[in-house]
Amino acid sequence: MPCLMRWPGKIPAGTATDDMLMTIDLFPTIARLTNTRVPTHPIDGLDVWPILAGERGARNPHEGYAFYYERNQLQAVSTGDGRWKLHFPRVYRTLGGRPGGSEGRPAKYENRTLERAQLFDLEADPGETTDVAEKNPAVISRLEAFAEKIRADLGDALTQREGKGLREPDRSP
Repeated sequence: MPCLMRWPGKIPAGTATDDMLMTIDLFPTIARLTNTRVPTHPIDGLDVWPILAGERGARNPHEGYAFYYERNQLQAVSTGDGRWKLHFPRVYRTLGGRPGGSEGRPAKYENRTLERAQLFDLEADPGETTDVAEKNPAVISRLEAFAEKIRADLGDALTQREGKGLREPDRSP
């Protein structure tokens, strides 16, 4: 789904992008626009203003994005351009295609196990319904290498990895 933004005089009318962006990128982007310094400690977001502004040739500055859930579980990674997403083996909760709750009562979830990694081409299959891992070993290798960098930095409970660059939350008043 395209990202649509409006800012008269800054973003040309009708500018839209299908580039992958995440909310982690809002802080450094807004900091740039307001001439505010970002913290000196590591943050995960990057300035994506060139994409938002519709600059010709703008590209996402991320190698990829990490999808952490539960208690520090690296459950998936994607390429920075948003085309490919690799899901890692794990147990997960799902509605299994059933509708959500009604009248304020939640629906019951079921646990399922993803036995092996699955790769999805999000351009062709945004609903992530068809695993294309067997046809794209080079993409899997690239995403697994990216995942290893992330695990070394932030850790991963699924692989019992302790990260060396864990980021403590800012507790300043």
